[in-house]
Amino acid sequence: MRWDLFCQVIDNHGDAGVCWRLAAALGARGHAVRLWIDDPAMLRWMAPAGAPGVEVVHWHARAPVPGPGDVVVECFGCDPPLAFVARMAAADPAPAWLNLEYLSAEGYVERSHGLPSPVMQGPGKGLVKRFVYPGFTPRTGGLLREAELPARRAGFQRGAWLHQWGIEDPQAQVLSLFCYEPAALPELLGQLRSGSRPTELLVTAGRAAAAVRAAGVAPGGNLRLRFLPLLDQRDYDHLLWSCDLNFVRGEDSFVRALLAGVPSVWQAYPQQDGAHHAKLQAFLHWLQPPQQLRDFFLAWNGIAGTPLPAIDVAAWSETARRARERAGALPELSAELERFARGALE
Repeated sequence: MRWDLFCQVIDNHGDAGVCWRLAAALGARGHAVRLWIDDPAMLRWMAPAGAPGVEVVHWHARAPVPGPGDVVVECFGCDPPLAFVARMAAADPAPAWLNLEYLSAEGYVERSHGLPSPVMQGPGKGLVKRFVYPGFTPRTGGLLREAELPARRAGFQRGAWLHQWGIEDPQAQVLSLFCYEPAALPELLGQLRSGSRPTELLVTAGRAAAAVRAAGVAPGGNLRLRFLPLLDQRDYDHLLWSCDLNFVRGEDSFVRALLAGVPSVWQAYPQQDGAHHAKLQAFLHWLQPPQQLRDFFLAWNGIAGTPLPAIDVAAWSETARRARERAGALPELSAELERFARGALE
C-alpha cells in the first residue's frame, strides 16, 4: 500500500524518532511511504542512511498537495493540511485514516484503541478516522520493534563500541544520560562522584548536556563525564546496549531501553497539569519493579519528595530482563497499523 505519515516536531526529538521508525518499519514490510515532516533537517543526523521505501517530504505551508495514498496516518494529532484532507474526501475509494496516539500504560488505552471517529464537519466531512494506541497489553497497538533487532543485539561488540569513546576501565560502571532537566540531577551527579565505584557517565547531546553543565557539579572523585555528539538511531541502540544503566526520557528512547534489556530509569515528559504522574504510575504497575527502583523512578520524576535511593544495577537487572521479554511478546505497532488499514479499506 501507499502511505502518507504526517509528523509535526514540537520541541523534542521523540516525535520525529517514533515517526521515522514507523516509516522505516512500514517500508521494510514492502509499503511505499511518504513521511511529511515539518523539520526534516533532524533526520539528517537521526537517520542519515534513509530507509528503503521511504520518501521524506518537507511539510510546510506552501508544499504541493498531491493525491493521498491508500493510508493516511496522522501522528499524535498533528492535523494534516486542510487541502490534503479535502483530496482525501474526494478520493474514490477514500484512504484509510488512522490517528497514531502517544504511548501509555494507562487503562484508557485499551478502551480507546481502534475506536472510530466520524468526521462531521470541515473538508473531511464524511470520512472516518480510527485511533491507534501503542501500549503494553495484547489489546493495544503494542510497541515498535524491527524483526532483525535480536540478531543485531546478539552480534554487537560492546567493548569495541566503548573503546571508541576511550572507555577501557573494566571496573567502571557505564551509565547513559538522556533527560530533560530533572531537579534531582545534581543529587545524582553527587551520588556518582562520591560513589565507591568508578562511573563513566555518557551524556547525550542537547538538553541533557546543557542540564549537566548547569547543575554545577564538577567531575572528579569517581565520576567521569563524557559528552557525546548527536547519535543516529542505530548508534543510540549501541549506547543503550553498552551501558549498565540507562536514563531515558519521552517515548522513543523509553521503548528502545526496554528492548535493550538493560536496567533503565525513565523520565516522563513533564506536563504542567501533572498528567505525567498518572502515566508514570501506570507504567510502574506494568513493570512491577522492586521497591528501591520504584522509589528511584518517583524521585527522579519529582513525584516523591525523597532523596534518590542508591543505584543498584545488580538488583535491577532481573526487572529489565523480564521487561524485555514481555515487551517482545506484545503486538508490533507497524503490523497493527497495517492490519487496521486493511480492515478499513475492505
